[in-house]
Amino acid sequence: MYNDEFELTFDLADAGPKTEQRRPTLPEPEEAAVAGPPGQETRETPVSAAPENTPAPEREPEPAAEPQSTAPAAKGRTVLISGGDRGIGAAAARAFYAAGYRVAVFYHTNAEAAAALQKELPGVLAIQCDVASRASCELAFRAAEQALGRVDVLVSNAGIAQQKLFTDITPEEWQRMLDVNLTGAFNLCQLALPGMIRRKAGRILTVSSMWGQTGGSCEVHYSAAKAGLIGLTKALAKEEGPSGITVNCVAPGVIDTDMMASFTAEDKAALAEETPVGRLGTAEEVAKLLLYLAGEDAGYITGQVFGVNGGLVI
Repeated sequence: MYNDEFELTFDLADAGPKTEQRRPTLPEPEEAAVAGPPGQETRETPVSAAPENTPAPEREPEPAAEPQSTAPAAKGRTVLISGGDRGIGAAAARAFYAAGYRVAVFYHTNAEAAAALQKELPGVLAIQCDVASRASCELAFRAAEQALGRVDVLVSNAGIAQQKLFTDITPEEWQRMLDVNLTGAFNLCQLALPGMIRRKAGRILTVSSMWGQTGGSCEVHYSAAKAGLIGLTKALAKEEGPSGITVNCVAPGVIDTDMMASFTAEDKAALAEETPVGRLGTAEEVAKLLLYLAGEDAGYITGQVFGVNGGLVI
């Protein structure tokens, strides 16, 4: 079983004598839900004052203004987010929901968190899915398409992590890491692409890690899978560009989510000190970048890897 949490270890400089360097853990999300239209507000109609001592002319009551959405127009677009019950995935669900998207989110085992997200975002649909299983992906994707009508944007975010010396990693652990983090993205991309190709439009976004860019000690299998995800992103962008589909990757650094609840204040302060901007990142910051890359203004951006790491990896 996995809980789609991304753990991040981190080398702390100047920490005094030590026999082994160790990096703290960055979790990443797993599970999820689907969304209905965001809230609406009503405008007030201004009334001009009449000149002094002049009777105001009788006016017919103005019709009530049509409710205006507070969210940017998403033109009925839809998004599917894997690993969306909490962390980066849940932040992405909220961001797309607020922007007017219809949202579908996959979750693996955390049904309680998925239900909480549905309560928070009325109309969101949570679909259970093990992204490592092709059969599970096919069933879940079919359910999402039936609910949404189509999938315009795919955010492949579900993943797992493990801290372990390379020599201690078992073949089963190695394979499971690849199955969830890399094959899971392969499964969802293959299922999303036929519809996107037919429509000559689509956005695919993958969530890797800064360790996929630089490699992480005691996370060789995790780093290898995340590096593979970057390669998938770049190659797929070249292949699908002529079909009007962009493919981009976001590589988070140390993101402060509830998955870091086990970290002490001292741990977090040390991590913040190691980060050039002097603080940890937020899931909302990653979500905002995902939302932008899914939008129309990002149509000339493809095959890129965007680090959201506060300058930790440059």
